[in-house]
Amino acid sequence: MKDIIIVGAGPAGMMAAIKAAENGGQVTLLEKMPRPGKKMLITGKGRCNITNAASIQEIIKNIPGNGKFLNSCLKAYDNEDVQYFFYGMGVATKVERGGRVFPVSDKAADVVEAMVNRLYELGVRLVTGIRVTELLAENGKVTGVKTADGQLMKADKVILATGGASYPGTGSTGDGFRMAGKLGHNIEKPLPALVPLEIEEDWIKECQGLSLKNVRATLLSDGEKAGEEFGEMLFTHFGVSGPIILTLSRKAARLLDDGYFVELVINLKPALSREQLDLRILRDFEEFQRKNLKNAMHKLLPGKLIEPVLDNAYLDPERMVNTVTREERQRLSAVLQNLTLTVLSTRPMAEAIVTAGGISVKEINPKTMESKLIKGLYVAGETADIDGFTGGYNLQAAFSMGAAAGNWSMWE
Repeated sequence: MKDIIIVGAGPAGMMAAIKAAENGGQVTLLEKMPRPGKKMLITGKGRCNITNAASIQEIIKNIPGNGKFLNSCLKAYDNEDVQYFFYGMGVATKVERGGRVFPVSDKAADVVEAMVNRLYELGVRLVTGIRVTELLAENGKVTGVKTADGQLMKADKVILATGGASYPGTGSTGDGFRMAGKLGHNIEKPLPALVPLEIEEDWIKECQGLSLKNVRATLLSDGEKAGEEFGEMLFTHFGVSGPIILTLSRKAARLLDDGYFVELVINLKPALSREQLDLRILRDFEEFQRKNLKNAMHKLLPGKLIEPVLDNAYLDPERMVNTVTREERQRLSAVLQNLTLTVLSTRPMAEAIVTAGGISVKEINPKTMESKLIKGLYVAGETADIDGFTGGYNLQAAFSMGAAAGNWSMWE
């Protein structure tokens, strides 16, 4: 019987522990937080978006951080396997908009509780409140772990599933990066992903709380297009957030870190051509010709955006509509479809949903998740340089990698 130590009781770690135990392993699961699955409890706004119903290739496309690396483990343990796994433990699932899969109960706690119950059923030794500080290895082979209180715990195999560096309050503080790096693994620089962006323009603060739908956001790097998304966004006191902003944030973080000048161009009326938009403005101006500009645009824009847009078009909000020239109207059209924001930075790593970066996947066997440098050491979840968009893709990656590591740690 093999002794398996798993470091980190998140989705990848718990799945790895379950699979290793199902294959007859003597499994010890170590978690530094007082309870397992703490980050899972806040995913999907507390509902736990456990996977996505998309095809494997579509899942890979939605994991911009080395999604292709996951091809083998996703085929071995896919989204249907995940749903069947939870169904077998009494957690029925449902598919919502965008293929997102949630528990029918809408409670993340049910997902975590089901996994913890399964751990106990299988006799896994779950130890919480214990921090692993070092991976032990001799002659290129893992031998165990060392804990903060000085314990040396021996093992035939060790599975590292400590998560990334985002949401440190849930236990993800980059420990795995440091421990793997000490054994010679290359760590791709961890950067925040799925994170709001801080904006330079002061008028943003006046729009705090304003949510926009059906807009297009284009990310520019030194004036060149670097990415584009369509959908919903939100103005905050520091900048912008919302689904399309979070999706673009991974690229923005990398560009900012590389020293590029980054801008975000918002098209507030993407469904209209410039000519159609000009005609629309003209109709409104004819209807409200006896009003000033700030009172004539309420059909076109939310109230909070009217003065910032007029200011960007160099138009006085108090100006009477019937005095606006054709050239000025076209200038307004241009701003409505090219409202440009200067991106100063992302919000801190602590506020990111996931971490981009981590242990280089070039040093991990994509089929087994075993380290190519240290025999008997396996890596699962966000500790590796893997990150996806929102929609259940990150949890699917964690479950698939955890299943591979748990299974292969026993088979090899």
